[in-house]
Amino acid sequence: MDVLLIGAGGREHALAWKLAQSPDLGRLYAAPGNPGIAEHAELVGLDPADQQAVARFCKDRAIGLVVVGPEVPLVAGLADRLEAEGVPVFGPSAAAARLEGSKAFTKDLCRANGIPTARYHRFTDAASARALIEREGAPIVVKADGLAAGKGVTVAQTAQEALQAVDACFEGAGEGVEIVVEACLEGEEASVFCLCDGERALLFGTAQDHKRAFDRDRGPNTGGMGAYSPAHILDARMTERVMREIVRPTVDAMRAAGTPFKGILYAGVMLTETGPQLIEYNVRFGDPECQVLMPRLKSDLLPMLLAAAKGDVSAVALEWTDDAALTVVMAANGYPGAYATGTSIALPQVEPGAMIFQAGTRREGEALTAHGGRVLNVTATGRTVKDAAQRAYRLVEKVDWADGFWRSDIGHRAIMREQD
Repeated sequence: MDVLLIGAGGREHALAWKLAQSPDLGRLYAAPGNPGIAEHAELVGLDPADQQAVARFCKDRAIGLVVVGPEVPLVAGLADRLEAEGVPVFGPSAAAARLEGSKAFTKDLCRANGIPTARYHRFTDAASARALIEREGAPIVVKADGLAAGKGVTVAQTAQEALQAVDACFEGAGEGVEIVVEACLEGEEASVFCLCDGERALLFGTAQDHKRAFDRDRGPNTGGMGAYSPAHILDARMTERVMREIVRPTVDAMRAAGTPFKGILYAGVMLTETGPQLIEYNVRFGDPECQVLMPRLKSDLLPMLLAAAKGDVSAVALEWTDDAALTVVMAANGYPGAYATGTSIALPQVEPGAMIFQAGTRREGEALTAHGGRVLNVTATGRTVKDAAQRAYRLVEKVDWADGFWRSDIGHRAIMREQD
């Protein structure tokens, strides 16, 4: 079977790496891809935003499955267009992708279906939001309603910080801007991934990521500075509770509304004293969580993605290694703010059990250069999270890139638990 992979980041490099191992794979194409993905796939000059061109390519090449990595094409309706052309696609429709595309939509769905989540209010003007914050105080959370590449959330520790976040959301914006202001949940955050076929949700795996830019969870929110899997805080009992109280009611509600969800449903949950509560949904593999899920997955990825696309995951069986996996994001200096591009990178030889997934990279002649905020995902497996971390950080130190930075404490919570 020939497959087209949509995307250009570290998540897509991890997917390409795993898909390339499938005995069912014919040719793997990627659009637009990156130099790392090119090691496993043929890069094609398609703009994922040009749905007509993508559909035409799929028909001309008899593509058996399209795997959509990032959220933007899904929210824009790429899956709808491909399905209308008879092309199987792994990823939800635009209507189902609202679970990520609109935080207000998801909060309303939770309220209507008794899914535990933080108290919230929706606002379409800054003055009303500011009035609520001045009344409620801090800590409090301000979220832009739409897509924001993982950076549209401010967990404000002071009312002033929250007010500034509100002003930033509305400043210079036209009509139709909406934000969500919600109570700040206390607890530890974890990620649950589920393979969905419109009716069923099959647990795919768990992870924990690190959103803050700097060590000890300080600095601004980013798209993610590292992750590890599995999330030990999500034991079997807690994971089943997340499935029962959060994931399955969501899948049922989407089906009942006539917008069944097919693809990967990624639930970010906060484990509070009263139980798990939904923070947000994503409608695709996480980035960088995908980079720690794929190395642990022993099963063939391709047939399970095809099963979800065709609407029946009942026969899918998942097998995982006993190892932990951990990834360290190497980001450009200044990220998530302004950063330089075009800086030179030299990658080292990679030992068994380790890999470097490329995210924001380009080839300029023979040179590999940085062209993004998050540039490399240095990943390793190990018997424990500590083992995986030590191996990953040894590899980080061998990367020759003078213009990057990274956190030095990825996996610190899990490592502390392992030592207890």
